[in-house]
Amino acid sequence: MPTEQESYDFFTRQWEPEREDEVPELVKPEEAEEGTAEEDEEEEEDGDNKKKKKKDKKEKKKKGKQDEEEPLLDIDAEEDSWKYYQVNRALYEPFHDRITKEDEVLFSPRIRAAKLEDRLVEGTAPRYLEEEGFYVGTRPAVAPTNLHRMENRLLEEPGEEAKDWFGEDGVLIALPNPLKEYAERPPIVEEVAPLLQTEYKKAFLIELDGRCIDPAAEGSVGHYQLDVDVNSLFFTHHHLFSREHVLASRITNQYQQYLSRCKRQAAELLTEKLKALKAATLHVQENIAAMEGDKNCRVGFETQQKRLQEYNEEIKLTRKLRDAELAADRALLKHIIQTWKEIKSLRQFQNFTNTPVKLVIKKEPTDKAKEDEEWEAEIEEEMEEMRLESQIEYTTLLQTYHTDLEAWKKQKLEKALKRSKKRGRRQSQGTDKDQDLLDEEDIPKPEKPKAFNDVELRTQVFDKYSQIKRKPGEPKIHFELSNGASITPTNSCPKGEQSRRNEVNRYKVFVKVLFNGKEVSRTSPKPLGQDFAVNFAQIFNIEIMRWPESIKMEIYEAAGLSVTLLSEVYAAIPPSNLTVDNVQLDVLDFSSDQRLSHSHEGVGSNVAFSFDKENAHIFSLLTSGQLSCVAAWAVNEEGGALVPPSLIPNTVTARRRMDPVAALGVAGMSDMDKLSKWIAESRLDPNDPTNADLMFHMKPIIGGDTLVPTHHMPVHFHLEQMQEEFNFATDQEMEKSRRFRMLQLRQQEAAEFKNKIVPALEKEIPEDIFLEYEKKKRDVEKLKSMDEAESHRVAVAKFMQRVREQVMLRFRIASHQKTLPEVVFEDAVPNIGTIIPNLLKITEPRRPLKPIRKERKKVTAQNLQTMDVKILINIVRAFGIPVRSDQPSVHEFHFSRASNAPGGTQNMEGTASARPPGIPKSMAAQTQVRPFIEVTFQRSTVATTIAEGPNPSWNEELTIPFKPPNNDYSATNLQTIRDVVFFNLFDEYVTEIVQDDRERGTTVVRKIEKKWLGTIKIPFSTIYFNSRIDGTFRLNKPPVLLGYQHEAKARKQTPGQLGEEPLDMAVGSSDNTFLTMFVTIEPALTPAEPAKEKFDSNEDEKLLEVSEKWQSEIASRFPTRECKTTVVDINGKSVFITRYFKSLKPPEELFSGEESGNEKVELVARYVSMIPFVSDSVVFPGLCDIWSTCDQFLQMLQGDEEEHAVLLTNYFLSMGKTAFLLLGSAIPEGPTAYVLTKEERDYWVWNASTGEHYSFRDNFCPVQSVGCLVNADNIWANIQPNDQPSRITFDLSNTSNWRPFFHKGCPNPGLSSVQPENLIYFTTEKSSVIDIQERIERQLKEKIMEWRPRYITRWNRYCMQTFRRLLTKLEISRHNQGTQQQHSSELDQILGQYKMCGFPINLPYTEMDPIIDAVYATGVHNIETSDVEFALAVHVHPYPNSVLSVWIYVASLSRKR
Repeated sequence: MPTEQESYDFFTRQWEPEREDEVPELVKPEEAEEGTAEEDEEEEEDGDNKKKKKKDKKEKKKKGKQDEEEPLLDIDAEEDSWKYYQVNRALYEPFHDRITKEDEVLFSPRIRAAKLEDRLVEGTAPRYLEEEGFYVGTRPAVAPTNLHRMENRLLEEPGEEAKDWFGEDGVLIALPNPLKEYAERPPIVEEVAPLLQTEYKKAFLIELDGRCIDPAAEGSVGHYQLDVDVNSLFFTHHHLFSREHVLASRITNQYQQYLSRCKRQAAELLTEKLKALKAATLHVQENIAAMEGDKNCRVGFETQQKRLQEYNEEIKLTRKLRDAELAADRALLKHIIQTWKEIKSLRQFQNFTNTPVKLVIKKEPTDKAKEDEEWEAEIEEEMEEMRLESQIEYTTLLQTYHTDLEAWKKQKLEKALKRSKKRGRRQSQGTDKDQDLLDEEDIPKPEKPKAFNDVELRTQVFDKYSQIKRKPGEPKIHFELSNGASITPTNSCPKGEQSRRNEVNRYKVFVKVLFNGKEVSRTSPKPLGQDFAVNFAQIFNIEIMRWPESIKMEIYEAAGLSVTLLSEVYAAIPPSNLTVDNVQLDVLDFSSDQRLSHSHEGVGSNVAFSFDKENAHIFSLLTSGQLSCVAAWAVNEEGGALVPPSLIPNTVTARRRMDPVAALGVAGMSDMDKLSKWIAESRLDPNDPTNADLMFHMKPIIGGDTLVPTHHMPVHFHLEQMQEEFNFATDQEMEKSRRFRMLQLRQQEAAEFKNKIVPALEKEIPEDIFLEYEKKKRDVEKLKSMDEAESHRVAVAKFMQRVREQVMLRFRIASHQKTLPEVVFEDAVPNIGTIIPNLLKITEPRRPLKPIRKERKKVTAQNLQTMDVKILINIVRAFGIPVRSDQPSVHEFHFSRASNAPGGTQNMEGTASARPPGIPKSMAAQTQVRPFIEVTFQRSTVATTIAEGPNPSWNEELTIPFKPPNNDYSATNLQTIRDVVFFNLFDEYVTEIVQDDRERGTTVVRKIEKKWLGTIKIPFSTIYFNSRIDGTFRLNKPPVLLGYQHEAKARKQTPGQLGEEPLDMAVGSSDNTFLTMFVTIEPALTPAEPAKEKFDSNEDEKLLEVSEKWQSEIASRFPTRECKTTVVDINGKSVFITRYFKSLKPPEELFSGEESGNEKVELVARYVSMIPFVSDSVVFPGLCDIWSTCDQFLQMLQGDEEEHAVLLTNYFLSMGKTAFLLLGSAIPEGPTAYVLTKEERDYWVWNASTGEHYSFRDNFCPVQSVGCLVNADNIWANIQPNDQPSRITFDLSNTSNWRPFFHKGCPNPGLSSVQPENLIYFTTEKSSVIDIQERIERQLKEKIMEWRPRYITRWNRYCMQTFRRLLTKLEISRHNQGTQQQHSSELDQILGQYKMCGFPINLPYTEMDPIIDAVYATGVHNIETSDVEFALAVHVHPYPNSVLSVWIYVASLSRKR
């Protein structure tokens, strides 16, 4: 083919005319072109060269001419010679053979780097000039693959010359990059040509296209801003996922579906709809039965029949949908369990864990008999429906059968007649009609329909229910997916897994934001992380000049220098009313079709993999995930949206029409009347939540069922979006509304408004209803603004608040799950099992001298609103009361208190204690003490009558009212009450006041005083949780009781003379006073049940299974004994109880070095008892018992019996004692925890909350039942017949008495302790202690003056100074019996002038309210005279870690006459 140049020359070149006498030589176009080119070259060469070339040229032409004249085939030109030639197909060479031949001839360099030793001269080491300080320069950028090909190509050269191309460092020699980052040539100023000079002209307006925002449009502000929030990204599959990640992603997706279905409750809604349809069907059937036979109701009868048919069809459809939902729920449960089994199997197979996914399966027991009845009822209902449907269908089919049968018989008869007629004529001739009848196809004989088969259909229904529903008696299954599993460290994993994790750490992800197809911003690259989640949390402010057409997010993945586009997602363009103030994040799904595979444990993307060795199930997953982002309009300082005006012509959108329908959220609807008509025809369920948005725009016509639209399409132009029209109240009115504020506070679960009924009318709400709430709020603010003296307490309070919020957030769902008895209060239905025991009780013998208290019915909170709740107290007797150590004077009388006794209901006739002339001295000194009990609760006081002697017997019943905070009787509120019931023992002391000796014979004035002897404090929470308190309790007496001693000591002393007042200061006396009483609440309240949840745990599942089995076996044999194997820590997770025990050293500041062994033990117990006691029900209301570790306990500075006992046990272990945690029940605590220590010949039981210890043989030991013993090694359950400490043996090696948890069959796996290695102690600041001491003293003085409003309160300064000196010694003298003389010498001068009634009080410091209540309960202020003086002194003894022991010495002084 001629070239393009040759073709052009052929038509355009001017050819010279040919000579006739010469034959022109044929020259090829190529040769002509070559000739022309050669001629041009010849003109430039020398003459010799021209001649030589011309000669060569002639030879070539001559040779070419000869070649052209030769024939193509060397054959003879004979006729018909072509017949003897054969044409074959072309030979084909296989591609593989051709490649092999090419490889033998050609060389293809590799793209991988050559070895370093091949690029260096043999025997030399690489030398790096840059490290030696030489300037090397920047090499030009060359692709690594090209560089490697060049290296391999050069190394193939023979000899050592190939290595000359490489430098001393083994790298290919290259010159530095000549290109520089900036220009070095100076700019040259040149004169601009006149035609190139810039000419400035006045600006003029042009028409903008539809994509640009017209700045001159009406309403334009010129500045429009769109904020794009790129929040987070989460991969549901990634090519670096391990197999466990794939399963974890699958179970997470299934769990989200499970939560969504549980929230939607489609099956329950359809079941309720089915019940409503059945009820409506029955109603219609009754109407049909009533109208049947009435000719006047013919139209209504037909309407009812049509409606009945529609209801039946809808019932059938609803049942089908309900069954489909049940089947989907059932299948989802199976899939979740199957996936969890696969995860556990995979973890066990690979011997490491990659994901923290943990599934907790909870089983809720059910009533099999009840569910059997429900099954039978549902089956019968469906059978009845199918029976009716089959009957109707059978009737229809039977009619069709009879019709078809008649037609078949008729055709058969007609054909038989025609055939007989034809045979009778013996002719083939006939009419066309007869022939057509004979040629017709025979009608098949119809089959008779089958009747309804009850057994077969019942089997079908039962099989269907078995597949889609839970079987009767099968427990209900609930799931809880958490991230509680521990991930195996990287260094403990195989190499393949380590490679995968290391590669995950190399990857980064970032997102580009494109507006109208142009990149406007991008996020910073974030590392991927092992959880395959990236948190960007970036907001991009985009100032726009064009109308938004698209907002696109491009997700990129970077690993080293390579950047890969994963996917593109489009965000929705926000409407004009969507701003940053009211926007919510959108979750956009994305996926990528990239194909990647790895050599490590990563499963890859878009490649096949399996979970088993046999490759039975092959999976291929694409990279996918979710991006959380949103686009919204920004707002200016005035709160207006920076949205462009919607005035673009020829644009029809809901935003630019600005119609009311668009403002309502149904933009785009052109005809609301058609919508209402469609709703009426389709019979949508108005109670279905999925139809709520649609039904909102419809309203029923009055007196009918037809729905009409509430809004119609606009027929006018409207600029506003009906914002003001829909505001039914202004913001100021909403803020002033008391009812709206009450609803807000109740929704926030404020304590004052929780579970409180809000009146429907605001006028019914009192104006002062928020006073208590605002006062509490001010107290909280006051707590925040405390001075430095309370800085640590404030920090502890804030820490406790955070812990409380975290723990309560975890159990909030459980607290809202109500049981049926809490909602419905009704009497139990009697049955034979309860009637027979009640009948047998009638025949039981009566024992009047030993009555038995009956169990009362418990009342729920719903029935307490109109009832008075009281605390019922029965004071039986007391013994061991100290008696007066001074002799009665001639002016003292004993008389009955009558109406002056506080709360007394009985009168007693007393005898005069003064000794007139003629009365023996022994009779005047008979009455040594006149005790009575005063009960104080919530500032209400009741008292018994006055008895006489140190061992009185009252047997009186007292009642004291109880008012819960905010009048809320719910269990959640009752268990948070911190009020304490005080049982105070007083001695009534009567003296005669003589104003003038001349009036002694005619006038008698007596003064009644009561002296405080001791107290018992029982928290209300203890009474509430135990229902009743019954037993004999030891009174807490002050260490110094002025003027009193026990009767045994009084007998040994010699009576003094008249007017003398001997003093007994029995500090730490071993003599005790006991009180027998019974306390309960009337009516009996239902205590709150702990959350019935199976808590997350990091313990081994096998260990938890064994512990549950072991604990259930113990509970089956001894249901009333306390026995625990696992407890709940402060994070809401189950922890094995032995982990809480570890040897921990107590503070060294407790010891001075001179104490004995027992004294050190008592000092440690004293330190632990000074940590305030607060029940877990108060700190974590509505939850289970929370166990904190020792360091958390010291940080919170409060805890209940378990925290005190665990800390004391760990201290005893560090001191070399054999100590155990004793779990059992005691009085008055109920279920509690004590400490058991082994002494030389005895076992001591320690109450860690009070620091007291008892011998296990002591009859007055508060522990009534021993459930189990625990230490760091094992748990021993008490399986002896008796559980009282004095009646059991503590030989733990005897397995017939104590059953251990760990034994030979189940050895201890060596559980590590949750306690810290060492406790950190710090010294309490003395300045803070002094400030607290002064504050307590100041506030107590103010309170005592406030409690005596009728009289002036005078303070004896000298006595207060003396008390301060005594209080500094009381903390030490508490364990020392030799300080009596010191107190006598200090108070001798005061007692010579005054009659004193006073005592010291010791209690731990938490806050002011308990201290004020303790002083108030002593009644020291109840002296209704003006000639009395008071003395008050406070001493705070500091212990390490801000543990404070508060000593208060308070007394009243009356001057002697």
